[in-house]
Amino acid sequence: MTQNKILVGLAALLFISMMCIFTVSETEKAIKFRLGEIVKNDYEPGLHFKLPFINNVKKFDKRIQTMEAKPERFLTAEKKNVIVDSFVKWRIGDVTTFYTVVAGDVDQANLRLDQIIKDAFRGEFGKRNIQQLVSTDRQAIREILIKNAKPLAADLGMEIIDVQVMRIDLPDEVSSSVFRRMEAERERVAREFRSQGAEAAERIRADADRQRVVTMANAFRDSEMLRGEGDAKSAEIYAKAYGADTEFFTFYRSLNAYKKTFTSSSMMVLDPDSDFFRYFKQQK
Repeated sequence: MTQNKILVGLAALLFISMMCIFTVSETEKAIKFRLGEIVKNDYEPGLHFKLPFINNVKKFDKRIQTMEAKPERFLTAEKKNVIVDSFVKWRIGDVTTFYTVVAGDVDQANLRLDQIIKDAFRGEFGKRNIQQLVSTDRQAIREILIKNAKPLAADLGMEIIDVQVMRIDLPDEVSSSVFRRMEAERERVAREFRSQGAEAAERIRADADRQRVVTMANAFRDSEMLRGEGDAKSAEIYAKAYGADTEFFTFYRSLNAYKKTFTSSSMMVLDPDSDFFRYFKQQK
């Protein structure tokens, strides 16, 4: 009987000891309450103590959370709707504030944070047109959103890590008109390029024609000069040859004339005593 009492006492002591200790891991933040009142919240990871039935402890995940916002419509500076798909990375900052304001409920915290981010998006998108949102200002918008949302999130006990825009789309009714404008703009640019190309082609063609005329004129001039020089050289050679032996040169010219004349089928009527037949009548 005594042994049973000892065992029961040890079990009760062990149970009370278990109720007096709690652990906090690396991924957790903890708040200790005393009869419902917060008494401590800055626990380091490890083993800690509490008074059973007087103190109770609540633990919260301090790792980075992701809030994926539902696609939302926002008006741009052009008064056009865009559909924005985004997400927010956050974690618990001040665990006491987080518990006090949103009761430590992650879903409620996401709802409150979602409203803060949407208001920030609405303000920034209303200052920019579609082209700026899509191409040039996304990084600037991200930095402004983080800067503006951080103090508001801190009031909820949350710390903003990052805000990212995953996608910016146009509604179907706007997309078709935008695509038509883009298509018309591309057609205009293409026509302008074709016009510039045709103008450049005409300019190149005209320059080529001019160069051809100049080249042919220069070639004709050079050929005429060479022909004149050749004729002068030929005349000079003929003159020298004629002067060296006049009788032989006359005879040679007559033979060439006979060759050209008698190989032709044309009929000629000449006086036999003419100079043309001078060498036919000569005897050795």
